Amino acid sequence: MQNRRQLMIAAGALATLAATRATAQPGGAEAQLARFLDEVFKETLDEQPELVTSLGLDKGERAAAKAQLHDATLAGVEKRKARNTDQLRRLKAIDRSKLSGMAAVNYDTLLFELQTTEDGNRRFKYGAAGAGSPYVLAQICGAWQEVPDFLDSQHSVETREDAQAYLARLEAFAAMMDAEVERVRHDVGLGVIPPDFAIAGALKGMAVLRAPADKSTLVTSLATKAKAKGVAGDWMAQATAIYDGKVIPALDRQMALLESLKPKAVHDAGCWRLPDGEAYYAQVLYAQTTSRISPAEVHKLGRDVTAELSARADVLFKELGFTKGTVGERYIALYESKKGVYPNTDEGKAKIIADLNQVVAGIQKRLPEQFGTLPKAPLEIRRIPPATEGGASTHYEAASLDGSRPGVYWLNLRDTAESPYWFLPTTTYHEGNPGHHMQITLQREADLPMIRRVMGFGAYAEGWALYSEQVVQEMGVYKGEPLNELGYIHDALLRSARLVTDSGLHDLRWSREKAIAEMRAIEGDPEPLAAQEIERYSVWPGQACSYMVGKVTILRLREKAKRALGAKYDPRKFHDAVLLSGSMPLTALENVVDLYIAGAKA
Repeated sequence: MQNRRQLMIAAGALATLAATRATAQPGGAEAQLARFLDEVFKETLDEQPELVTSLGLDKGERAAAKAQLHDATLAGVEKRKARNTDQLRRLKAIDRSKLSGMAAVNYDTLLFELQTTEDGNRRFKYGAAGAGSPYVLAQICGAWQEVPDFLDSQHSVETREDAQAYLARLEAFAAMMDAEVERVRHDVGLGVIPPDFAIAGALKGMAVLRAPADKSTLVTSLATKAKAKGVAGDWMAQATAIYDGKVIPALDRQMALLESLKPKAVHDAGCWRLPDGEAYYAQVLYAQTTSRISPAEVHKLGRDVTAELSARADVLFKELGFTKGTVGERYIALYESKKGVYPNTDEGKAKIIADLNQVVAGIQKRLPEQFGTLPKAPLEIRRIPPATEGGASTHYEAASLDGSRPGVYWLNLRDTAESPYWFLPTTTYHEGNPGHHMQITLQREADLPMIRRVMGFGAYAEGWALYSEQVVQEMGVYKGEPLNELGYIHDALLRSARLVTDSGLHDLRWSREKAIAEMRAIEGDPEPLAAQEIERYSVWPGQACSYMVGKVTILRLREKAKRALGAKYDPRKFHDAVLLSGSMPLTALENVVDLYIAGAKA
């Protein structure tokens, strides 16, 4: 990948950050930190073969990773916890007081990640490492949800060895599912059982995944890729043998386990009911927002932002003749009007993607108005495969470091009535440019230590994507288009509703049904879509709060820079300062903006 140092320096305001790299002395704190960051990156790759593939590094000395998946056993979890403890110890041995500029930002970023994970590991013995999802298996959790898409979209097949590596990973997938069974049984022993609706959702998704071999992407993906590259061999037959002989039995064991848990499952949606549940929510809220914000403050912020956005939506609805009911009720009426709904056919869904590609092309021409450095990696829009779209959400998948795979905006089109066109442009700006694709691609292309180029913090990444939606609106893209502006406000209301409902579920002890009703009252989604959202928050507490907390923080820092710099403020340089410094905790981002301001004043 091309070195981006010249681009960093050209940004002007980043000179203060870049200069710290040139002053590191052998054996000094900065040199120690640089070595530590390189070690952490290597150790991360050693533990995460999927990341090696995702980055396009599964060749040469790391070719063996292409045939592997990570160790999902209880022993593997404990090994990663021990590694985190050791990395934290090594980081703290470096004198933070001797660091400044970007070196200090790098230190603070790693410290936050390692310390929050350590705190979670020490206190909670269930779910994901640290404190993330409390459930190993749920409707959006587990290898059954993650591995099929990974193999289909990220495992490339160019040679016979690549095809054989795919088969090895297919076997490893079966072993991973059995390892998850072991972990679920461990967690059940601690009193951790997913809610009944999460179990039902997982079983429904697993039933779809459990297709005949000739209909399963786990099998056909390999055969299709091998044929396209002229890799000789009966790969369909070999994949079918593993699929039928190992994958399906392992999937059946997971399904049988979940069936056995049904009588023990309750309908309560919040993690407050779990062991030390209130502390668990406080920990995940801190980890996800990277801010010391209380559940009560989260709830109030959600209500306040909702009121502000609803006032503008009321004006726009009246322009379109929607005058009766609350804003949420009028969004429900807008959905029911079928405005902007494409035919629910493969042809209609292909037309949506074609039209959104035009949106991507249109904003691409205008990006230089607000953004100094633009991503080099291309962006593609693809439909989430029908086999996994039932539980999957629209999302972005980053490009590989070696340029072999583009960034992909995966769009859920299971039912076009749930995705009318009026909010899809805003979703496209969020997932593509200037949202996730720009932020993550620039981070991976930036002049940063490798571990910093691949790290991610939800409050920064999702906050940026939500902030970028507002930047697009400020650019006048929706001028004269009240319906599409309502789509922009709808998506912002979704994020304010997330603050309200996530804190409602996990702090105020709302039921799933009350949270769905509150969600619909705020932004008017169809009930199946609102239910999918609420069920996601139930099994992934705190994550839904990262979007708006991050956006509000970036907006505050932008205003801080504007006040400090006056006429010297340049949005392109501000955005470069934020983006080219990589994903980080919001506390570290404050320091980055202070450095930008100091550099711009000089």
